[in-house]
Amino acid sequence: MTAAATAVDERLAPTSLVRRLLGRPELGAVVGAVAVFVFFSIAAPTFLQASSLSTILYSASTIGIMAVPVALLMIGGEFDLSAGVMVTTSALVSSMFSYQMTADVWVGVGVSLLVTLAIGFFNGFMLTRTKLPSFIITLGTFLMLTGLNLGFTKLISGTVSTKSIADMEGFPSARAVFASKWEIGPVTLQVTVLWWLALVAVATWILLRTRAGNWIFAVGGGADAARAVGVPVVKTRIGLYMGVALCAWISGQHILFSFDVVQSGEGVGNEFLYIIAAVIGGCLMTGGYGSAIGSAVGAFIFGMTSNGIVYAQWNPDWFKFFLGAMLLLATLLNAWVRKRAEASK
Repeated sequence: MTAAATAVDERLAPTSLVRRLLGRPELGAVVGAVAVFVFFSIAAPTFLQASSLSTILYSASTIGIMAVPVALLMIGGEFDLSAGVMVTTSALVSSMFSYQMTADVWVGVGVSLLVTLAIGFFNGFMLTRTKLPSFIITLGTFLMLTGLNLGFTKLISGTVSTKSIADMEGFPSARAVFASKWEIGPVTLQVTVLWWLALVAVATWILLRTRAGNWIFAVGGGADAARAVGVPVVKTRIGLYMGVALCAWISGQHILFSFDVVQSGEGVGNEFLYIIAAVIGGCLMTGGYGSAIGSAVGAFIFGMTSNGIVYAQWNPDWFKFFLGAMLLLATLLNAWVRKRAEASK
């Protein structure tokens, strides 16, 4: 009885702050973000200006909006290599449907949402039905969407870009939702920052406060074991891919209503940036571990690095070198933090 009581007391004993911090997936990313911030603050005096902060936040938000669902997908043990071109597909469908049908742009926005969600459903459905690796499934979708984006745009518009829809009905209100900005003193706040923060908050709530969050971690930790205890593995995976599609739609509408036209070749390669932000933020490539907050920190590191190199007046050709180095260092740091957390239990 005494031994049992002691065991219960140990489980109920309060955990120290250090141990709780070591158990957080985003700890390594936060340490890395502080280091990057200090480094560029010293290397580039203009880095700390308010206008620079506006640019950094905007760059981080455009990656962060997609890094959030990609992080959840990776926690669930899967990848999506079609995420980058899906953003462009979303923008193209919205633009071309509105222009060709001479409809209110909101009609095109709605059609684009349905099409993009259908692509996400296709990825999840094919994954669960064929049992093929997500790498193969989404690589196929990536290639198909790349060809469709270019082929349909040239077929309908005669060029590689869409026609301007800036003078169409509904454009001002759609721009206000997806591409507005506000001047707050010397800082320019883009609406994408609000979208990004809202998505991080919702994703964090899902992961930590809902049954669906438990399902995501369980599926990423081991699909067979999760299925054995009643987790709806198929629905969870399809839902995760549709979450990626939803955020791709948001990003696509931002591109469209920011620039009025869309280039059909955009988005290729961005899927790796989303994955990098999630990995830097603490997500494991093997699934079952990570956080939405970590993906936000990873995206912020991307924003600081991509702009800090410019502010420091370095050759921007070195950007990918620094990005790759950060990926390796962050992965090693995250692995070390995780081992320390497991050892302290």
